Parts: sequence; C-alpha cells; structure tokens
Amino acid sequence: MRIAIIGAGNVGGGLAAAATKAGHDVKVVAAHPEHAEKVAAETGATAATPADAAGDADVVVLAVPFGAAAGVLGELGGTVAGKVVVDATNPLDDTFSDLTTVGTSATEQLAAQFPQVKLVKALNTVLAGRLGSATGLDAFYAGDDATAKAAAVELLQSLGFSPVDAGGLRMARSLEEMALLNITLNVRNNWPWQSAWGLSHQGA
Repeated sequence: MRIAIIGAGNVGGGLAAAATKAGHDVKVVAAHPEHAEKVAAETGATAATPADAAGDADVVVLAVPFGAAAGVLGELGGTVAGKVVVDATNPLDDTFSDLTTVGTSATEQLAAQFPQVKLVKALNTVLAGRLGSATGLDAFYAGDDATAKAAAVELLQSLGFSPVDAGGLRMARSLEEMALLNITLNVRNNWPWQSAWGLSHQGA
C-alpha cells in the first residue's frame, strides 16, 4: 500500500517504522520538514510535502494532535477527496486527563466537516510503543464507509494486529474513551507505556 502519514511524532514515527518494515511505500509529512526528514532517515520512509504524500496514497493516516487535524484536512483539500483517511487522533485536553469532546467523537466531527473524505477510526487505541510489536494484539476500528474499513483491516493485518470491527463511526466515541483510559492507567500507575487492549472471545 502507498501510505501517507501526516505527523512525525511518537505515533507517526512508530507507524512509519512499522509500515515500512511491513513493505509499504511510506511518505511522512510534518509541520517542520526537518522532523519528517529525521523520521524518514530513521525508518526508511520518504519525507514529503502534504500534497505529494496524499496525492498518490491509498491510505492517509492522521497522526497529529487532534487540534491540528481539521487544519490538515482543510489544507489538503481536494487532494484527499474520495481518499481513505485513518483517524488515529485522540481529542485529549492539555493535561491529558480528559477528552475535549462531549456527546460525539473527534472522528465524527471531522466527518461532518469533510464529508468528501472516507474516514475510519483506527490505531488510536494503540500506544506508540506497541506499533512495532503488534503480533497477537487486537486493534479496534470503526467507520461508516465500507471501503475505508476494508483498507483499515488490510493495514492493521499487515502490521501484525488482529483487527476488531467496533461498528459504525458512532463507536469512535468508545474507542477514544478506551485510549483515554489506557493513557490514564499508565500515568497513574507509572506503567512503561506498553499496555494494550485485548478482547476475550468467549465461547470461541
């Protein structure tokens, strides 16, 4: 797959390394080009401009703070019209102790603003430190677009995850709460940021 990763922080960098290792053609974008170049040099990905990365991508991944996500999609404009966009963001507040959304999800808000984009929520419940060691881990995803969900499954499986379909985009709210809980547990218990969600398949 041709993957454009928007963001070169912990999540963007971890995903770039995992996706490149899985054999994908990965382009990385950052607000500061030198950050993208650094991640590219470390992972074997390619640093690119937003339009160049998204223009020929099969999947665009938002790996930026949620506050920047709408601006990114707005900047990309028609470049991402009809594209599959994986929203890996979480709408955390400044203290990482709560979500900024009420009664909705970050992804639903983006979907309302950018109806031309095929949005799917995925990878937000996975800590950055586990992106490169996904074997045996469940990865939850949610969306209303069948094409976007199929692309998310292909990507998640290629990285070693076991994809779990959480349902429609409404369930992105639950996935964002799951991410908040995992983050909170690591902070409160001084865990090493390696915990992950797993679904026990009763009766399987």
